[in-house]
Amino acid sequence: MERFDKQSDNVKGALILMLAAFGFSLMVAMIKLVGERLPVTQILFVRQLGMTIMLAPVLFKTFPESLKTTQLPLQMARVFLALMAMLFGFTAVVNMPLADATAIAFAKSFFVTIFAVLILKETVGLYRWSAVVVGFLGVLVMLRPGGAGFSSYGLMAVGAAGCAGMVMVIIRLLSRTDSASTILAFQAIGVGLIMAIPAFMQWVTPSPTEWGLLAAIAFVSYFAQKANIYAFSYGEASMLASLDYVRLIYATVIGWFLFAELPSVSTWIGAAIIVMASIFTVHRESRRKQQLASGPDGRGFGQT
Repeated sequence: MERFDKQSDNVKGALILMLAAFGFSLMVAMIKLVGERLPVTQILFVRQLGMTIMLAPVLFKTFPESLKTTQLPLQMARVFLALMAMLFGFTAVVNMPLADATAIAFAKSFFVTIFAVLILKETVGLYRWSAVVVGFLGVLVMLRPGGAGFSSYGLMAVGAAGCAGMVMVIIRLLSRTDSASTILAFQAIGVGLIMAIPAFMQWVTPSPTEWGLLAAIAFVSYFAQKANIYAFSYGEASMLASLDYVRLIYATVIGWFLFAELPSVSTWIGAAIIVMASIFTVHRESRRKQQLASGPDGRGFGQT
């Protein structure tokens, strides 16, 4: 711990972020494992329930302020879009190689740019528009529309990234009037309540091992998000957001170890294009002091 305290803030942030990135990669791997038999609705419901239980002390401490909002329609829209992002994203994770689903998830930053222009009226120059176009070309390389490897699950991964990008824009709007605890409370409780009925309609009794995995998913999700936010309290957003792409390496290694999956050539090429375009976008945002897509909540299906 003493050696950690002696490091610079950026090094501290980077070390914590690497741990958070591993946590998120482990989370999606466990979702893929348990999703071999359990429906995604059930996985999502139990995950949200577990996270809500862990958040309960904070929510109760700030109650009723934690549920007071001046933007109820936006809160509801955020809950719905977060739900769709996780449903689509988790379904893609279960049915696609981990590296593919992880790489496509990084397309969120391109959707954030588009929605920020359309809704927040932010000004985007030629360089960032070029990065968006190049990034989506990378997505097309991975999806291979019309090819033998094309599947609807790839489109679900893209849809999840789009919904997650819209969530980030809504959070930008909500943060102007509502506290972070209020935004967090609505998402944690709202998604869980909506998922309760479909989860019990499709309920499959988990085995002891599956119960353990479900509990681990909630536990790891909670602490990975906490570590992610903690990392950004130390380091610079642009530097840390660039390092977050280590999740693609984690996903590749875990996918090979647990599922005997190795990315295809088109996956490597498409992922490289997406990552380079995303990093360029993040650094452009940093130079313009816009932290919408490069902040601690700006990446990953499980971070909405």
